[in-house]
Amino acid sequence: MAENVVGLVVQKVVEPDADQGVPKEKAEPLQNIATGNTHSTSDAPDLESHSGSFAGHGNAVDYENYPPPSEEERKTLRKVYDSIPIAAWSLCFVELAERASYYGVKAVFNNYLQFPLPEGGPGTGAVDPNKPNSHAGALNMGLQAASGLGLLFTFLAYIIPIFGAWVADTKIGRYKAIIWGVLIGGVAHVIMVGGAAPALLQAGQGVAPFLVSFLLLAIGAGIFKPNVAPTIIDQYKYQREYTKVLKSGEKVLVDPETTVSHIMLIFYAFVNVGAFFSIAVVYVEKYHSFWLAFLVPGIVYFLLPILLAIMYNRTIRKAPQGSDLTRFTKITISAIKACKGNLFSKNLWNNVRPSVLADTGVLVSYSEKDVDDARRTWEAVQIFLYIPVWNLNDGGVGAVQSNQGAAMTSNGAPNDLLTNFNPLVIIIFAPLMAQVVYPYLERKKIKFGRINRMTFGFILAIISGVIGAIVQYRVYETSPCGYYASTCDGVSPLSIWWQIPNVALGAISEIFVNVTAYELAYARAPEHMRATVVAMFLFMTALSSALGEILIPAINDPTLVWAWAAPAIALFAQTVIFWWRHRNVNDDAFITYEEDFQQLTSETEKIEKS
Repeated sequence: MAENVVGLVVQKVVEPDADQGVPKEKAEPLQNIATGNTHSTSDAPDLESHSGSFAGHGNAVDYENYPPPSEEERKTLRKVYDSIPIAAWSLCFVELAERASYYGVKAVFNNYLQFPLPEGGPGTGAVDPNKPNSHAGALNMGLQAASGLGLLFTFLAYIIPIFGAWVADTKIGRYKAIIWGVLIGGVAHVIMVGGAAPALLQAGQGVAPFLVSFLLLAIGAGIFKPNVAPTIIDQYKYQREYTKVLKSGEKVLVDPETTVSHIMLIFYAFVNVGAFFSIAVVYVEKYHSFWLAFLVPGIVYFLLPILLAIMYNRTIRKAPQGSDLTRFTKITISAIKACKGNLFSKNLWNNVRPSVLADTGVLVSYSEKDVDDARRTWEAVQIFLYIPVWNLNDGGVGAVQSNQGAAMTSNGAPNDLLTNFNPLVIIIFAPLMAQVVYPYLERKKIKFGRINRMTFGFILAIISGVIGAIVQYRVYETSPCGYYASTCDGVSPLSIWWQIPNVALGAISEIFVNVTAYELAYARAPEHMRATVVAMFLFMTALSSALGEILIPAINDPTLVWAWAAPAIALFAQTVIFWWRHRNVNDDAFITYEEDFQQLTSETEKIEKS
């Protein structure tokens, strides 16, 4: 949920009558915060920030070295991103190594669980070299069990981050949480490799060690994952807009939103460089063994402690502050009580603003910014709620994509190869967006806002789902076993490479949806709740997995066309609602600062005195 909360004292909260609340003159400046107009027209107001935005490196706003733009400059200057600190790059490598491990082992789960040891194979799970269209296997648990356990693994890996983020933000700090996640994941890798030993698989004893390592790896990933992205962005210290003159003589606006977006695009590219490792792993499982397929990602994983130790002294490590979460929770509860449980009330947050409560004689210990942080955080969470259905269209439900590949002609390629083609597409397109497309749009003054980006990503995923349904239909139509292609000894003459459009469009959609969601989670959360709000975003993947579990009975022949088509139809309806409800967030303030609200307080005090 959310995180920061320092002692909130509400003597009484009452629902204002129609003629109560903020007078129009006071309401206008407060309204400006919601619409993103939070800046003074002065070039260098005499203010000092108390928001702690600089990761403990001082709160003073440096207007001498970072001259703020005028209103005219804000409208006319080209926006560029700031330089990225070396510590941020290093933490991206940490993420790369962890994701290489996570996706590397996850890539072979479906075959490991679903299929038996191949006939004529060496007993390690690998195939008979004389049967290039066959697939690796080990535990012979079937499609539904493989899909269920695969979805359970994803569910755990993305629901545990709520706990991992809470511990980090309130107890031990994000950096220590990252280290604990790495240690737990390391134990998981050792058990997973040992459990895939040929002797155990041939004796039918591979299930128990796999499930233990499966659970530990999900726990380690869940503690690690929500803390990395906020820690990377924390390395970017001066999170405010300012102007500078380039060597070319052009004066530009260095923009925090552009910078955070650029950092997250780089971060996401590194995630997928790690995930691309899975392509090598699926060849190892098919032609050598599962124990080596689990060991290779483990070797990469054990680079993590070395990287973290090298960068320890150079990394900005924010101390935990549980007070933010407490304050956030109390503000949220007070707002709900004040509007008598009407979550759609226009005055939901206005009712508990200190300036409004002060008019009724009620004094509180939180600030206007604290209330606005709560509003902005919950608005971000509302946006995240659209992600589960989108996720079902990115690669399909459960194991349907690798199952589809197993029913197609592969000519020696692993059946789960194309499933793991996703990261390669992102590795290509993420830098293209960061270095070419977004700068081009900025030069042309074409605004491609946060909600527009996510909407475009949803549209790409809809098309991806439709293509998946069409390919599945063609597999059924051309398979020797017709609409029971999944269990057929023969395969469709349709090439497995027809999965590329489906995989590629789903991957590209991630650049617009996931990257933007990371930005929103960081920018709209209270400073010491950022890991928790990132965890709320990651939790949507867990919800998607839970939804996938519900759909498992339908993941079987002869209804696999609907396993692709139904999520695409649902996402189409959802996308229309999403854009209509949230399009205003395109123009909302990206990051707010304490002095913005101090200015408003001063203005309202002047109004009261006049």
